[in-house]
Amino acid sequence: MTERPYNVLFLCTGNSARSIIGEAILNRVGAGHFRAYSAGSQPKGQVNPDAIRLLQSLGYDTSGYRSKSWDEFAGAGEPKFDFVFTVCDNAAAEACPIWPGQPMTAHWGIADPAEATGTPAEIALAFREAYRLLNQRIGIFTALPLRSLDRLSLQRKLRDIGDIEGSTATVTEAS
Repeated sequence: MTERPYNVLFLCTGNSARSIIGEAILNRVGAGHFRAYSAGSQPKGQVNPDAIRLLQSLGYDTSGYRSKSWDEFAGAGEPKFDFVFTVCDNAAAEACPIWPGQPMTAHWGIADPAEATGTPAEIALAFREAYRLLNQRIGIFTALPLRSLDRLSLQRKLRDIGDIEGSTATVTEAS
């Protein structure tokens, strides 16, 4: 891998909450070393307002986030991804596009906070929990000695990150 920042894509079905949160965290935590993006297989068309509120409360600039299709990244001239992480079960089970350069992939399933019901406080708690889990996984990921690990060892470590506390059911990834 090169000295340029690693390009990372977070995929989810709706690209309205978890994948957006993952993109925000990695762009902050990995600034200069990683460039994160997010997309969905069936984008909702807007970012979940609770995700925006959470990110703003944590000091993130949310002005550039939008719900978009993974098709936007499949064409020529788009970023070459080094890593693609699915963060929900639906996206992991779907047939994903073939990404140029054969990026490393892993499933980091997290319960969908956008599906949370209850009081506004309970819904906010679901979003905070999704943030906590993504932040934990991204912290572990950014601490890996990426340039010194062989591909097989790195793939194993990426999958192990997806299996830590809070993971949703394991889904067989599409090749």
